[in-house]
Formats: sequence, structure tokens, C-alpha cells
Amino acid sequence: MANSTLTKKRSTAYGSTVALKAAMAVTGAILVLYLIAHMYGNLKVFSGQEAFDSYAQGLRELGYPLLPENGFLWVFRLVLLASVLIHIYSAVVLWVRARRARPMSQRYQVTKRVHRTYASYTMRWGGVLIALFVIFHILHLTVNVISPGGASDSPYERLVNGFQPEYWYVTLFYVASVIAVGFHLRHGIWSGLATLGANRANRQPRMNALAMGIAIIVTVGFLLPPLAVTFGLVESV
Repeated sequence: MANSTLTKKRSTAYGSTVALKAAMAVTGAILVLYLIAHMYGNLKVFSGQEAFDSYAQGLRELGYPLLPENGFLWVFRLVLLASVLIHIYSAVVLWVRARRARPMSQRYQVTKRVHRTYASYTMRWGGVLIALFVIFHILHLTVNVISPGGASDSPYERLVNGFQPEYWYVTLFYVASVIAVGFHLRHGIWSGLATLGANRANRQPRMNALAMGIAIIVTVGFLLPPLAVTFGLVESV
């Protein structure tokens, strides 16, 4: 009986709102660090094909011979996948709980709340757009299944081919998705810091500045390569 009660308490704790928010904050931090590293790698496109392809090959050989070729990438992908799934699960459960807790009479009322920014309003649908974009991005630039401009074994060629002016709709979708990522980061970083206990009154300005700064840097950093290709600022192959 005691063991059953203890197991039930642990289960309740893991499913508590606090635990779910903490899970969102931790997995969000992992994803933010990944985005910053990925953005930095993408900017190597401005160094030319050799530098960009060498960077991509270096990732495949990272940890070799301790790890097999592509070993580090697969470990990293599994960590990212777990983080994304936990992040989405926590977000959905928290949203459902908040909706159930809200009185029916208030569900259809539009009220103004000063502390809610535009980013917070776009988190849900922005998250859906981001999920669709991630799937497209992997199929396009990682596994080479979708290949506007032509398939290629060269990561540099895949990127440059895919954002040529005649494929403006690909660039437009990319731009819209990256802007959604920026809004998501702006609100998500602020919420994550608050969840982890950094939401004291004297820290609010720094929290806002940090969240806004990271969101802008990541957004601009991800937009530069495709826009540079589309407008002819990066050399075509």
C-alpha cells in the first residue's frame, strides 16, 4: 500500500503543472542552444562552398574514432527529438489544463491583458508553423528528398539551389517560419527564465532584453543565407 501511494505521488508530481513548465523550460533551453549553433553553421555559406561543405563534413566526423562516423549527429538528433517531443507534450497538456480551468463564460470573451505580448498570442499557431517548417527543412536540406533547384550531395549546393529567385515561394515560406521562430523565442525565453526563478522585479528589464536580443539575433542570422541567395549576394554553383 505504501509503495502504491508513493508511486501515485511520484506520478502526480511528474505530471504537475510546475513539472511540465520546468520540462518546457529545460527542453526549450536545449533547443535554443541548438538554434544558435545551427545559425552559426549556416552563416558559413558566406565563406564559400568549400568552407560550408567542410563544416558539414566535420559534423559527421565529430567524435571519430571514439564514435562511428555520423555517431555524434545521431546522438544529438535523438536528444533534439526527445526535447521536441517533451516540449510539445508539455505545451499541449498545459494548454488543455488552462482551457478546462477557464470558466465557459470567459472562453468566448476578448479581454486585454497588459502582460501578454503579441508573441504570447502567436505561440500556439506559430508552433504549428514551426513544426511544419522543421519537417520541410529536414526533407529539403538534410535528407535531400525535396529538392527545388535540383538535388545534390553538396550541402552548399542544396542551400543555394533551393533559394534561387524562381523559387521565391520557398524563400517566402522560410522567412515566415523563421519570423515565427523569433516570436516563439521572444516569449519562450522570457517564460523559461520566469519558470526557472529569474522573474524578480529587478530582473525584468534584463530578462526582456535577453529574450529580445536572442530572438533578433537568431531570426536575422537564419534569414541572412536564404535572402542573400535569393538576391544574388551568394555565389551560385
